[in-house]
Amino acid sequence: MPTDREDAAVRAWRTEAIRRIEADYNRSADTHLIRLDLPRYPGITLYLKDESSHPTGSLKHRLARSLFLYALCNGWIGRDTVVIEASSGSTAVSEAYFARMLGLRFIAVVPATTAAPKLDAIRFHGGDIHAVDDPRTVYDVAHRLAAETGGHYLDQFTYAERATDWRGNNNIAESIFAQMAAEEHPVPSWIVCGAGTGGTSATVGRYIRYQRHATRLCVADPVHSVFHRHFADRTAVSLPEGCASYIEGIGRPRVEPSFVPTVIDRMIAVDDAESIGAMRALSTRLGRRVGGSTGTNLAACRLLIDEMAARGETGSVVTILCDGGERYTCTYYEDTWLAGRNITWHDHNNRIALLFSADR
Repeated sequence: MPTDREDAAVRAWRTEAIRRIEADYNRSADTHLIRLDLPRYPGITLYLKDESSHPTGSLKHRLARSLFLYALCNGWIGRDTVVIEASSGSTAVSEAYFARMLGLRFIAVVPATTAAPKLDAIRFHGGDIHAVDDPRTVYDVAHRLAAETGGHYLDQFTYAERATDWRGNNNIAESIFAQMAAEEHPVPSWIVCGAGTGGTSATVGRYIRYQRHATRLCVADPVHSVFHRHFADRTAVSLPEGCASYIEGIGRPRVEPSFVPTVIDRMIAVDDAESIGAMRALSTRLGRRVGGSTGTNLAACRLLIDEMAARGETGSVVTILCDGGERYTCTYYEDTWLAGRNITWHDHNNRIALLFSADR
């Protein structure tokens, strides 16, 4: 039975672990909100919430922080706990960062096809890689490793929607609305995001309703993902074998526990080639590279903006710049890699580029 001294040591370690995470947050400024004027669409403005400026370079930094705090406060992580996650890369990069901060071993269970720069980033932050050939097995392998090591499986796909306080505490939705306050259309007509775990869409959707905003939430989803199928038909819970998207970080072959379709107003399915083309066009517009999931978001934004303009509406559309493109130099920005997968993106690039053009 634990002694009072042992209990005190456990509490002291947990208190210090939480202090370190909160201190790290206090040292980090909020991410930028980038305004993009659209000359061809008078009265409509596009904004990018640039999550690539987090210390670990992606939107998943917010999720990793929330997952660690949630596990610490629940008593699931201690000073000797091995921390394990199933991830396509970006979440694991951020979790490795927090694990190293707390002096904990971290193991990332990732598909063998994960982009090499993401694996390098996990290792840079002190994490170990456990690659699996079949992406559908990442969950079972993570559970097994947790049992074998006596560790804790963070399980982003289950806990993402509940680990983040959707009512506030500087979640991404609260940050967006605070930064939009001085704009001419402070309450966005649409907020557009993707879904990997479903945590971001759940947070944004709940916050919109809690604050009684008129904003609608659109989730952009790869064509080869089950989420948009499930949104349209709740009986659709998994994809056929061999059906998979090349866009990392969003889209899933099964409906994840954190995906909450009832807080979403609309879903738009986006082809991988369109995501790549939009990603390339936005990178040209910004003068720096962005990731593939940002292209998926932008493709959905273009459709919504076209529809708003056709109805004569004005307003603002906000989407998420999920991560930078440096993690995809050997994939999405490598023409040989794209050609080998029959991804013909040039026409989509040209179509999205018109979004930013002054030509009518």
